Amino acid sequence: MKLVETVTGLHNALDACGQGKKVGLVPTMGALHAGHASLVRRCVADNDVTVVSVFVNPTQFNDKNDLKNYPRTLDADCKLLEEVGADIVFAPSVEEIYPQADTRIFDFAPLDTVMEGVHRPGHFNGVAQVVSRLFDIVKPDRAYFGEKDFQQLAIIRRLVSDYGYHIEIVPCPIVREADGLAMSSRNTLLTAEGRQHAPAIHRIMQDSVAFASAHTVDETRRFVEDGLAADGYLRAEYYEIVDGRTLQPIADWQETDYAVGCVAVFCGDIRLIDNIKYKG
Repeated sequence: MKLVETVTGLHNALDACGQGKKVGLVPTMGALHAGHASLVRRCVADNDVTVVSVFVNPTQFNDKNDLKNYPRTLDADCKLLEEVGADIVFAPSVEEIYPQADTRIFDFAPLDTVMEGVHRPGHFNGVAQVVSRLFDIVKPDRAYFGEKDFQQLAIIRRLVSDYGYHIEIVPCPIVREADGLAMSSRNTLLTAEGRQHAPAIHRIMQDSVAFASAHTVDETRRFVEDGLAADGYLRAEYYEIVDGRTLQPIADWQETDYAVGCVAVFCGDIRLIDNIKYKG
């Protein structure tokens, strides 16, 4: 496995792999865990060359403290990536990704006007900036993203479509801890008390799937909101039940054949997201 920190170094490493190879990209912000490892293993299985980017992208943070506190563990990340078969780790500086300030404005309406788009203004514009830069630099055949970031996945698919990238976007299932908590780099920031309460997020959503079979969308949404509020430690920022393709809230189960519940919850001071499928 080769670690490179510059665009030139990356291109040299890719050239050394030979012509005509299928290249897969796994974009990450580091602080890697078993969820990331599952993406990399899938990428290794599908492609001749696997590139993993490790870059904490400043343009997608609307909270400077969140950016400052985001965990950075490159040595441990490289150890994990070598174990799961990555070929190249691309760990650039901010200046390498953005040699000039990126002033591009993306419009993915209505996908980016709900949920995270409301509560984290500018977040998806920053995601589009960095992902498009990585696509332009790496020029992969396939790119791998986790379904935990459900809204992000929809927006990246739209980015590929709108901007003519010939890249296959491969969604990968959420990987969970034994107690159901969705794996996230942010989990390392949870206090001991927070870690005890966090699994309730998935448990309540899971319970709501059975509840939904005999109740309306609105009743199901309230079931989850009330369950989270009853925990006492958790504070829901939003819970929406949406069409999985348009990401627009639904009012009736018959509106779509693909219904997904998406949540953002503050567990103490740490913001966690998760989702669950009702239909589809």
